[in-house]
Amino acid sequence: MDLWTPEREQWNKGYRLLCGVDEAGAGPLAGPVYAAAVILPREVEIPGLNDSKKLAGKKREALYDLITAQAEAWSVAFATAEEIDEIDILNARMLAMQRAIDGLPVKPDLCLIDGNRDHGSRIAIEAPHVTLVGGDGKSASIAAASILAKVSRDRYVSRELEALYPQYGFARHKGYGTKAHYAALDEYGPCPAHRKTFLKKWEARRT
Repeated sequence: MDLWTPEREQWNKGYRLLCGVDEAGAGPLAGPVYAAAVILPREVEIPGLNDSKKLAGKKREALYDLITAQAEAWSVAFATAEEIDEIDILNARMLAMQRAIDGLPVKPDLCLIDGNRDHGSRIAIEAPHVTLVGGDGKSASIAAASILAKVSRDRYVSRELEALYPQYGFARHKGYGTKAHYAALDEYGPCPAHRKTFLKKWEARRT
């Protein structure tokens, strides 16, 4: 599939500076949700570029370096576990994506947002944008953003959270609800990095 088709459609409409936006880590029981915004040079060739979920970890890491080296501009941001608990995960995803857009050193003419949601009950994407379902597998800009968001989050959880709370094994499961993660919760209870609103089923099972 030609990953530049969505960009060409918008260039043909007169938009010049396009930005791909995606998030990573909506589902885990712990840690922030990350987002990235990426402006790539027109039709730049980045071998192997694809949806981050379809790539092995080492390939994502290699592509992260290629993307950050070649992008015209890029930005990574996040919403914390506390913010997720306060405003819910949908609003937190929108917040992280808007923060990533705001962090760009240049202002894009249009943002290509992965998925079909551009707002929650409290927070909306404010920058000019269109949504694209499955965009991380259709658009080069969104695919690049998906890789930066995923790698950035994995690095944070595997390094920072693993060092702070080694008993949970964050480096292995990245905060997702694996059997080992639930076993650690059973033994140690939640830590400050856990999303309390994501633990309701676990808490109900223990009562």
